[in-house]
Amino acid sequence: MDFMSDRDAQKYAEDGYVVLDGLLSPQECDELRQRMEEIVEEMDVPEHCRTVFSTYHDEQTKTQGNADYFITSGDKIRFFFEKGVFDDKGEFMVPKNRSLNKVGHALHAYEPVYKKVTHSPGVQGIAKKLGLASPVILQSMFIFKQPGIGGEVTSHQDATFLYTEPLGRVMGMWIALEDATENNGCLWFIPGSHKSGITRRMVRTPPGTFPLTDFVGKEQEYDQEKFVPAPVKKGGVVLIHGEVVHRSAENTSQDSRHVYTFHVMESQDTRWSPGNWLQPTEELPFPPLYTD
Repeated sequence: MDFMSDRDAQKYAEDGYVVLDGLLSPQECDELRQRMEEIVEEMDVPEHCRTVFSTYHDEQTKTQGNADYFITSGDKIRFFFEKGVFDDKGEFMVPKNRSLNKVGHALHAYEPVYKKVTHSPGVQGIAKKLGLASPVILQSMFIFKQPGIGGEVTSHQDATFLYTEPLGRVMGMWIALEDATENNGCLWFIPGSHKSGITRRMVRTPPGTFPLTDFVGKEQEYDQEKFVPAPVKKGGVVLIHGEVVHRSAENTSQDSRHVYTFHVMESQDTRWSPGNWLQPTEELPFPPLYTD
């Protein structure tokens, strides 16, 4: 399936991102959203997510619990909430399907409808068009961008969190399950910003220390005038180079902006950094994208 043209591939190489329409049908988008509704309905909310602590020590314990919950989520399906959705008794103050920021990071491995889309002919065709010889899937997420409370995602590069040697081996595929517009928090990019390396890395700290991750270096100041919006229609996909600078605004509209996104890495002649928060496990080695 030749889903991606030579011009698309050239734009990706030049700008560090490209928007492609029609990767999924509206029906496939709805299936992914419907399955997520079921997952959320059945979710078991961990105690440390619910609790609003008062003392400094308790706050530390909560932070540590959240950090551990995150850092061990690479081979699991876990829940990450927007701020301020629980009251001081740990009960939801908003409907629970409106409380989540994202669900991650192994939907591609354990949920059949997500797995099918991740390995779909369209996705494999994109990877082949870009010359990926043996891509593997690193992580996946369902991002909600809730109406009215979906938080801002500040300017960043994915390679800060998913570092490889050499750089340039990681790509995000960001699939809009609803229209993503300037109004409800679409992505914004600095075209061509994937050519200057990265200035900040998130790394695991030595075992037994807290916090569990730290940043080395710092994010540059970016000229906000250089950002260009990348709206995408339901079913379309944005390809995101690991080093391109991007952000999204908070969602102040009444429309959600549901997205299924995952990252692939060209594994041939690539070293995945042992310092990254995300590590393959015995239960879930990074699965190959190409399936027979």
